[in-house]
Amino acid sequence: MRTSASPPGDLTAVRGGLVWFRDDPFLTSDEEALVHVKDGLLVCENGKIVAAGPYGDLVRDLPDDVKVVQYRDKLILPGLVSCHVHYVQTRIIAAYGKQLLDWLDHHIYPEEKRFSDADYARAVAALFCDELLRNGTTTAMVNCATYPRSVDALFAESVGRGMRLAAGKVLMDREAPSALLDASPQVAYEQSAELIERWHGVGRSIYAVTPRFAVACTPEMLRTASKLWRDHPGTLLQTHLAENRNEVKKVHQLFPKCKDYVDVYERHGLLGPGAVFAHAVHLSKREWKRLYRTGSGTAHCPTSNLFLGSGLFRMKRATNPRRRALVGLGSDVGGGTSLSLLQTASEAYKVGALRGFPMNGVKLFYLATTGSAAAMRLDHLVGSLEPGHEADFIVLDPTATPLLAARTSNTKTIHDLLFTLAMMGDDRTVLATYLNGRLAHDRDDPSAPSRTCWSGPAEVRTG
Repeated sequence: MRTSASPPGDLTAVRGGLVWFRDDPFLTSDEEALVHVKDGLLVCENGKIVAAGPYGDLVRDLPDDVKVVQYRDKLILPGLVSCHVHYVQTRIIAAYGKQLLDWLDHHIYPEEKRFSDADYARAVAALFCDELLRNGTTTAMVNCATYPRSVDALFAESVGRGMRLAAGKVLMDREAPSALLDASPQVAYEQSAELIERWHGVGRSIYAVTPRFAVACTPEMLRTASKLWRDHPGTLLQTHLAENRNEVKKVHQLFPKCKDYVDVYERHGLLGPGAVFAHAVHLSKREWKRLYRTGSGTAHCPTSNLFLGSGLFRMKRATNPRRRALVGLGSDVGGGTSLSLLQTASEAYKVGALRGFPMNGVKLFYLATTGSAAAMRLDHLVGSLEPGHEADFIVLDPTATPLLAARTSNTKTIHDLLFTLAMMGDDRTVLATYLNGRLAHDRDDPSAPSRTCWSGPAEVRTG
């Protein structure tokens, strides 16, 4: 920490209840996993956390010119991390439809065609980033459209705000409208390589190679995605896996020589650390074992799986201590029904309860922070308040609504409070969001950027 004799730096100090994780609550006890400092001080300098602990122990070391931001009776946590979301589906959230494949045809693909328009892409990217910050999400793994300009629009927004996003252009060359298909795997490689050169490592940007899913990719496209990933160390990879039973059947038809869906990706070189597979609802024990053995990550997307009737994720199987897979939470908008990871955590609890594996507040917040970061292999950077991590954090207000205030006034322990916030929280609960130690969203400031409204084309139609 900078002393009063140190040269001036970009130093921020905030006071409140501190909560983060030093271990995995699925593998150890809640008490061992959770760090809770009732009256804490978080000190950040030049975008990094430099100290986190009891206020009384740390405040004496602060320089005289540093004003402590007071969030007494609030909780300060790591910024939330969503390891699966589609920014290009933001404006068709809650679009009524049937199950996955029909829903793609009738809602998703027509909307994604609009991202050939750079102005439209920029408007949606701005809305999307505003909404992430308003909901306390500071890091996300994002699917764009097949058009390179959709990637340019998103990274331009995220870099300007100082966000850490992983994103990439979708790769697909079959089973979709021709306007959305890549001209060829080679063209897809070249366009993606140009985007990697333009954006990977710029600000806090990470490029994520993004084959849409096995149904929409020929074997050559899957091999191209693997080559692209291996040719560019430091990039991540994201795709979809076993979301819907009809999708799984279709994959078996398209890849009859493969053992199962995971085997399709493994044979094409797409498993490994830094790969994140969204949904993973309909997997066998063999498939879970391969994800574990290869160090691949998974994104549990409960609001989407429930909305589209896809199925119930097996968290108990995924977190089996003998083969603990890396699992995080994803909002999966627009299949998901909210960009709030608090609401996503609430639905994760309910899915777990239906599977006979209800999760408490410690486990749910772990999934939404450190768990998601670990699935993306970014837990050394984000998802924690440990010194050395990037200074992305949020302030949660237990009295954000009258009903929430009434409920939290009865909480006796931090465990009960965390569970209540996960069950009842939403964007109103997020009092403030900080990026790199700087305030990026203030719920109570009407001039804050994240309070802006949609400024793109209006298309409300009446009968």
